[in-house]
Amino acid sequence: MPTKSGRDRTEELLIQLNHKLDVLIMVVGFFSIEMSGDRSTTERARLLKMAGLDNQTIADILNTSPATIRTLTSNLRTRRRPR
Repeated sequence: MPTKSGRDRTEELLIQLNHKLDVLIMVVGFFSIEMSGDRSTTERARLLKMAGLDNQTIADILNTSPATIRTLTSNLRTRRRPR
């Protein structure tokens, strides 16, 4: 039976690590949402965006679409102009 090369084993470990990080990101996201209490979806999306999560991950956590998250967090990218 052929053995895996060091490179194959490294790739396999990186895939496993990536999966575990994805799970950890989701857990942290759920935890932060629970801690945010009665905040609106907009506030929750902004909180997760400021934490560095991408739109797809935020959408998965909040059970909505990435397009909705993009809209809800769009003002984080633009500065308000004085009136």
